Amino acid sequence: MHRSAKRLASLLACAAVPVMLVAGCSGSDSESSGDASADAPSKTGSASPTVAPAKYKKLPVPCDAFSKDTIKKLAPKVKDASGEQGTSNDNAAHGSCSWSSLDDEGVDGSQFRWLDVGYQRYDSELGIGSGDARATEFYGKQVTGAKGTKDAKKVKAVKTSGIGDEATAITYDIKKDGNAFKNTTVVVRTANVVVTVNYNGAGLAGGDTPKADKLLKDAQTAAKEAAVAAAKANG
Repeated sequence: MHRSAKRLASLLACAAVPVMLVAGCSGSDSESSGDASADAPSKTGSASPTVAPAKYKKLPVPCDAFSKDTIKKLAPKVKDASGEQGTSNDNAAHGSCSWSSLDDEGVDGSQFRWLDVGYQRYDSELGIGSGDARATEFYGKQVTGAKGTKDAKKVKAVKTSGIGDEATAITYDIKKDGNAFKNTTVVVRTANVVVTVNYNGAGLAGGDTPKADKLLKDAQTAAKEAAVAAAKANG
């Protein structure tokens, strides 16, 4: 049966993308009240309130989060190895990049893969909290959001050691347009930065369904690389 790889790619690229939570801004809309007493010691001699400074001041370029070898391994027939960078109104606070791959194996069907990475950084702000605390809250929301993906089946969440300060991998099965997808989302917090990596795959037109264990292992490796990139971006 004649099939068009380009047509399959265009139909499934969007369908395969996991829903990513909207990242909040790192800044604060609050302004100083102008009350000098808020910045000066009180009559009793107590110090002004403080908050621990954020560790990371900037983010890496999202499309540079992974090495060329990693992209080649996870998305072997990638459309554009340089990735497609998401829009952001503040590149120091949040950013994302994605890659898609469709490998046509002839009579054996096709293999589709989707990889994306998202970064969210928080500053420390008096009256709001430290960057680490704010990132920890967002980390929890990302994990909860991945576990609650609509129509997901066989959802499992496991703590992942050796990546950042804390990391959780969420795996699940889901059907899109009649195709069975295996999905892995790895959420990592490293100090005041949260990294979210999504990696999924499907066998199309008779292709074999990818092995969930391999997708998980590859996603965890990619998440570790993306977290290290955040540290390197800050020297």
